[in-house]
Amino acid sequence: MTVLVLVLASALSLRGSGAQHHAHLSDDLVAHQARHTASRARVFVHGSTAEVDALAARHHLVVVRRLDNAAVLSANSSELTELAADPAVDHLSEDAPVHVSMSVTNRATAADQVQAGTSGLPTLAGVTGQGVVVAVIDSGISPHAALKNKIVANVSLVTGDPVVTDTFGHGTHVAGIIAGSGGAAFNVTSLYNGGIAPGARLVNVRVLGADGTGLTSDVVAGIDWAVAKRTLYNIRVINLSLGHRVTERAATDPLCEAVERAAQAGLVVVVSAGNDGKTPDGRPILGGITSPGNSPSALTVGSLNTWGTVGHADDTLATYSSRGPTRFDHAVKPDVAAPGNKMVSLEADGSSLPVTYPFLHQAGTGNNKYMQLSGTSMAAPTVSGATALLLQAAPGLSPAQVKLAIQSGATYMAAAGLIGAGTGSVNFMISRQIVANGFTSPLPTGLVDGQKTIPSGASFWDAGTLADRLYDKDGYRFLSASKMLAVWANPSLLWFGDLNLAGLKNPLSFIDSCPLIWGQVSTYTDRNVINWGDRLYDPLGQQIIWGSDQTTLDNQIIWGSSVLASPDAR
Repeated sequence: MTVLVLVLASALSLRGSGAQHHAHLSDDLVAHQARHTASRARVFVHGSTAEVDALAARHHLVVVRRLDNAAVLSANSSELTELAADPAVDHLSEDAPVHVSMSVTNRATAADQVQAGTSGLPTLAGVTGQGVVVAVIDSGISPHAALKNKIVANVSLVTGDPVVTDTFGHGTHVAGIIAGSGGAAFNVTSLYNGGIAPGARLVNVRVLGADGTGLTSDVVAGIDWAVAKRTLYNIRVINLSLGHRVTERAATDPLCEAVERAAQAGLVVVVSAGNDGKTPDGRPILGGITSPGNSPSALTVGSLNTWGTVGHADDTLATYSSRGPTRFDHAVKPDVAAPGNKMVSLEADGSSLPVTYPFLHQAGTGNNKYMQLSGTSMAAPTVSGATALLLQAAPGLSPAQVKLAIQSGATYMAAAGLIGAGTGSVNFMISRQIVANGFTSPLPTGLVDGQKTIPSGASFWDAGTLADRLYDKDGYRFLSASKMLAVWANPSLLWFGDLNLAGLKNPLSFIDSCPLIWGQVSTYTDRNVINWGDRLYDPLGQQIIWGSDQTTLDNQIIWGSSVLASPDAR
């Protein structure tokens, strides 16, 4: 069944009734319309109840679900064509199917240092995320020994399915990365010693079914539910380890619109970048970021392979991790990268993942089992947990300040470039120091496994102009010590659409724009080829392709092949 999204123009901006009107269609709908199918489709409609009812009545359509300021209609192909010709309709979008996309991780990200705090001068109190609630919008959360007394609310927004437990197994694993208790694993496994923010609590918002898939409208309903309940449950963070292929610009994408509403309400929305970094035969992909990771308001996270070590010297971008730029907008994403490969976390007993793939199971029995998954779905909750740590330390932080602290504290990864790992590999202790002491010059350095880590001091909010501005040498904004203090107090003073660099001699400014943006890809192409998406070939003759050409809609489990047969495995 095809699922569609329809957006109504407001009553004040209705188009004229000329016969030539035709609403903008996303790529998926162009293809759907060309098939001239008689099958019914679910059509997501934005608008008030009165507007939706009027539209449905005009076209003799049935409203099959109602949401806040939206609804879902049922329409066939010819009715879709009629909807597109309705002067009240501005654009049509697909309500696409969405899919789900620690012991080393706590140390590699310096989360263990944040939890412990520091003595001496300056003193930093240890934080565990206590008092902060994270909404896990996923496949549900099942009872687990490591989550005892952690869940403050449960809700299912899966159409026609009120069950809140995790029949798939993904959401429970994600929850454990964020806030699981390490004590439950004592004498069971040494591979899990707790989540990034073991003092945080969780809200379980189930939007995916037993096969790990769901509807965009269900996810939108989940995001809006979390926004509506944010005060009741003190929800400060939303984790979205899911997504679908980008089919339109972020400005009209229903998932991105929901993320924007959440950010405007003061919530930090952490999103997985997607696992479309390579084709099944191993060719690298550019432009594979999935929705809503393409939202400028999302804190989008790529996946690192730590190769099982705490130190950063051998860290690489996981081959499956989606790279930018975003489709249609050509924005630089992801924002940062975090460990996500071969992550051991909680296993939902009897769920379909470990039942189907028994080798995922690592240890334990009953409601105290542990399994291993890989993907950007695991990297995102690592950052969500860190966000809870920072918000406990400074409850007044805005989403922009959280992003500024996490991006600026990360270490740039030259091989991955901005389109692979954003500002780089996260270091939560440096971010914690930024939160405690302000955005000061010089930024503090970090120490991980005895190795010094240098923060990038870089941050960006890109809606599609950053790459071109960097090429033209207009996109670098150097922040003096006084400007750093000012932008920390008021992040709106940052240059949105440019690369903001802490310090007048930030090392990133000495890297040529092409390798800065594209990393190792820049060594075998040039600006024009990259920007226009022509065929690229690496030195070994492998064709590098674009996500719009080769990514598919049948990735039922976005972490998929990276778990079952990963070249990242050692």
